Amino acid sequence: MSSDTTRIDGKPEVVKEPSMLKQKEMIARNYEALTSAPETGRKVVSTFVPGNLNELVMCFDMLNNLPEINAIQNGLRKKSGAMIMDAEKRGHSEDVCTYVKADIGMMGKGNIAPNGKPLPPPDLLLLSYTGCFTFMKWFELLRHEYKCPTVMLHIPYQGDGRITPEMVKYVVKQLREEVIPAMEKVSGVKFDIDRLREYLRESAKAEDNLVWVLESAKNRPSPIDAYFGGVYYIGPIFTAFRGTKDATEYYEMLRGEIEERLRKGQHPITPEGEMEEERYRLVVEGPPNWTNFREFWKIFYEEGAVVVASTYTKVGGVYDLGFRHDPDKPLESLAEYCLGCYTNRNLPQRVDMLVQYIEEYQADGLLINSIKSCNSFSAGQLMMMREVEKRTGKPAAFIETDLVDPRYFSYANVKNRLESYFQMIDQKRRAAGAAA
Repeated sequence: MSSDTTRIDGKPEVVKEPSMLKQKEMIARNYEALTSAPETGRKVVSTFVPGNLNELVMCFDMLNNLPEINAIQNGLRKKSGAMIMDAEKRGHSEDVCTYVKADIGMMGKGNIAPNGKPLPPPDLLLLSYTGCFTFMKWFELLRHEYKCPTVMLHIPYQGDGRITPEMVKYVVKQLREEVIPAMEKVSGVKFDIDRLREYLRESAKAEDNLVWVLESAKNRPSPIDAYFGGVYYIGPIFTAFRGTKDATEYYEMLRGEIEERLRKGQHPITPEGEMEEERYRLVVEGPPNWTNFREFWKIFYEEGAVVVASTYTKVGGVYDLGFRHDPDKPLESLAEYCLGCYTNRNLPQRVDMLVQYIEEYQADGLLINSIKSCNSFSAGQLMMMREVEKRTGKPAAFIETDLVDPRYFSYANVKNRLESYFQMIDQKRRAAGAAA
């Protein structure tokens, strides 16, 4: 397998496999299309990752801009801290989601995209509400700023842990009567359901291969890291490429690479090359920290800790539990997708998922990275941790960082807690060995 390298901020060379290079090119191309919209005349929709209706957006020849992804990009480039502080000076609380504050701060600095060009104002705000109440306040702020048309797709919460036919009908009715007409009006393009069906066919192909890749972590050694490496794998399908042939090709390429790694019995690729030894297999709950992503990951791979399953890689779709976009029921499929997103699932469902992951992936335990400013993930996590420990008998640990606020990442604190956790796993193993 061939690979390439690049440098980030003058740090050691980062291994880049062909699929990662393709993914990087895809993301860059989308930013180029977005920043060129004033010249090309294409309309821009701002929306969110959970409940992302990319296939529908493409039906109207519109471009998909995702505020969370912009915040992540600024976090990775270590630019989000200043943006967050600017937003706080404008009156936004320290406890507000740092994605929101990074976005507000980005506006004040010219809305510059990673390619160095300004992002255009959105022509439509599409709020697909999937369990994160912050989204509503976020779009209220954006609507005040941009004064553009706004449409809300309300997604009922899975309070009882299931999706009912009535819930699906409710969402489909909104799609037909509110969302699609708004998109037709803004874009000037008539809705074509056959075009939507074609995009959904491509989505299902990509989803099949993504699930195969994530489930490859059931092997020993795991050929992937399903949290740190996983954030690269989900990039195209969670953003502006689900439903495209580009995404289909990317996931075919990625699967081929992982198949080769499995055949060779290789460990996951890290920023410093192939991991040498798999000592701990973990399930992780919660998003990663983006401002110190490399340092955060390094703590894990230096200890031989591989994340074999994570909930974060399910925020844009829980495909490994069976859902696929279905061209035979296009609008119903979009509704079921939104209803099934991880943040729209109740706490017992999330606990069930974590327990299933620990058992199916033969993990040594659960690690929760609690995000200070993210209530959608953090609410109930201590209860979830205790319940998972009780049901699996495996040890769990709790650390706290933030999404894109560098003030809430303490390398020494995180490292000490993780080292203590790995010692706890070792002690459990020794006790189990002695009992046997």
